[in-house]
Amino acid sequence: MADLVDHTFFTQLAQQNPANVCSRALCEYDKEAGTYAVTMWEKQYTVDPGKAEIFCISQDHEPLHPYFDLFLVHYLLGVQEIQPAGQWISEKDIAGGATFFRGPHEIPAHRIASRFDGDITGFKIRCEQYGGTVLNMADAAFEFFITPRIPVAVLYWQGDDEFPTEAKLLFDKTIARHLASDIIYALAVGVCDRLGRP
Repeated sequence: MADLVDHTFFTQLAQQNPANVCSRALCEYDKEAGTYAVTMWEKQYTVDPGKAEIFCISQDHEPLHPYFDLFLVHYLLGVQEIQPAGQWISEKDIAGGATFFRGPHEIPAHRIASRFDGDITGFKIRCEQYGGTVLNMADAAFEFFITPRIPVAVLYWQGDDEFPTEAKLLFDKTIARHLASDIIYALAVGVCDRLGRP
């Protein structure tokens, strides 16, 4: 729901040069409508800065966590024209991350772990269903391009009698050049919500 996004950010986006936004965010701009078309998690979304609205134009989509609206607007505002580095880091490796990503901002990867609870096949099926690309990490891992310049890796350990099932999110090392920590957190919550749903 775009209501989660402060209208100030839509105003800021409306004041941006559309050509620059499209070049940075790898999206398209409809000059007549004044809207941006952005691919987010393999579906097409329209962002209308003038009306402060965000909606999915793909007919077969399922609702995403409301935090994705917050993420998408900030992606358009802040993403830089750089390619992913191809190096994965945890949230604790982000500047200030060891302090920020704890307590109320701890990434809820446990939702993914508890959802599958040792069912590695089910985890793989869910990730493939949502367009994940296999990574050679953990017991199973997948990369998702949430938006064109923002990949997220989801790692899964099946667990055994001695160790519980575990899940973890990793980010490309360029993530902090695009997004502030609170928006990275919003993105992570959205990813955990979608993969951890019943």
